[in-house]
Amino acid sequence: MKRAFAILNLAVAAALTLPGGVVFAQTRAEVLLGDLARPENEGWRRTERQLIEEWSKSGSAALDLLLKRGRDALAEGDYDKAIGHLTALTDHAPEFAEGYNLRASAYFRSGRYGPAVADLQRALELNPQNFVALAGIGAILEETGQKAKALQAYRAALAIHPRQDDVKKAAQRLDDALSGQKI
Repeated sequence: MKRAFAILNLAVAAALTLPGGVVFAQTRAEVLLGDLARPENEGWRRTERQLIEEWSKSGSAALDLLLKRGRDALAEGDYDKAIGHLTALTDHAPEFAEGYNLRASAYFRSGRYGPAVADLQRALELNPQNFVALAGIGAILEETGQKAKALQAYRAALAIHPRQDDVKKAAQRLDDALSGQKI
C-alpha cells in the first residue's frame, strides 16, 4: 500500500509539473489522506480528525453554522431536526459532500435507509475518498442482508483508512460468514 501511494504521488507530481519545474501543491485533504494511509503514522487519530475537519469546511460561515446545527441535533438524537438543517445545507451547497454524508447519518439513525443510501452515493460522487461514507454504505448493505456488497464497501473504506477498528471487525465478520466459517 505504501509503495502504491508513493507511485501514485510520483505520477501525480509528474502530471502536475509544468515546464520550468513549477508544481501544483496538493490540497491539505490529499496530504492528510496520504498520511492516514501510512502504516507508520502513529498519530493517525489526529490525522483522521484533521481530515474530517478539512472535509467539513464549506467556505461559508452560514453554511458551516447549518452543518454545526445538524451535527448538534444528530448528537442530541433529534434526527428530524438534523435532517432539516442538513437539507437546508445541501439545498444551498449542492456540491458540499459533507452535508450529504452527515444527513445520511441522520437518515440511517432514523431508519430511513433509502434516503441514507442516496445521500451516501452523492457524498461519494463528490468525495470518493470519504471512508466514513463507504463504511456507512457497508453498514446499510449489511443491515439489509447484502453481505457480499457490504464486504466490498468495508474493504474500500479500509483501503483508504486501514485503522478503522469497527470496519475491520465488520469486514472480518462478513468474510467469515461468506466463506462458510462458523462465527
